Amino acid sequence: MEILSGSLVCIVGAVLLVGFIFLANAIRIVPEYQRLVVFRLGRCVGAKGPGVVLLIPVIDRSVKADLREQVREIPQQTSITKDNAPISIDFLWYFKVLDPSESVLQVSNFEAAAAGIAATTLRAVIGGIMLDDVLSQREHINTMLRTRLDEVTGRWGVKVTNVEIREIVPPRDVQDAMNRQMTAERVRRALVTESMGDQEAAKNRAEGTKQAAILQAQGERESNILRAEGEKQAQALRAEGFAVALEAIYNAAKTVDQKTMTLQYFETLKNIGNSPSTKYIFPMEFTSMLDNFLGKDVKK
Repeated sequence: MEILSGSLVCIVGAVLLVGFIFLANAIRIVPEYQRLVVFRLGRCVGAKGPGVVLLIPVIDRSVKADLREQVREIPQQTSITKDNAPISIDFLWYFKVLDPSESVLQVSNFEAAAAGIAATTLRAVIGGIMLDDVLSQREHINTMLRTRLDEVTGRWGVKVTNVEIREIVPPRDVQDAMNRQMTAERVRRALVTESMGDQEAAKNRAEGTKQAAILQAQGERESNILRAEGEKQAQALRAEGFAVALEAIYNAAKTVDQKTMTLQYFETLKNIGNSPSTKYIFPMEFTSMLDNFLGKDVKK
């Protein structure tokens, strides 16, 4: 009886172990970024996931496919440019699996296949471009590489999203020539900058001289205007004073009689007599005034 119960326990344990192994092989947890390409008896039944995926042990076989964007490095490749210059280039290529089933069914290892195609495509692209263009047209080369790689990987259900050249190493003599050219270009830019600075300084000095001359001319003009205004006012004041004086003289002259005027003429005649002149000119009014003066005295 004890032997029977022990055998029963062994059988139950074996069944549980087989059941656990069965469940472990049958149940798969697939993340959101992965898919399982399931083969049942060697025939592809499609991509499963994400979430819980049930497989039939022994009958089903699964291959994982990552749907995230991946990046791979293509190591330095020596290529010959169109003008027969050897040049070393390495670049990165980015890809994403769009069809998990095609990426498994159409190629055994699409990453290795794409890396080989990328190397040969790089040599073909560089072989049709001059060395100077290789150094200055990275974006154009990236676009050409991405387009040609995508044409090949498209049939594998893989999309090449981007290609970026990371480093370009030209020959040593080309590097020396580039360094000399860069030095000459920097010297040229320095000379141009210095000459432009001198030109701007000369312009600023000329502009300053011009502004100073304008200000001086404006100052002189305003000064002349002020002097003219002052002279005008002074002349007006002198004319006004002269007019007042004439009016005073006129008013005073109206009160002077004929004898007073005659006495003034006599005083003038006295001054003329004291002068060394030998010729005298008398106005006609003087004789008439003298007759009147003498006539009046005679009547008295």
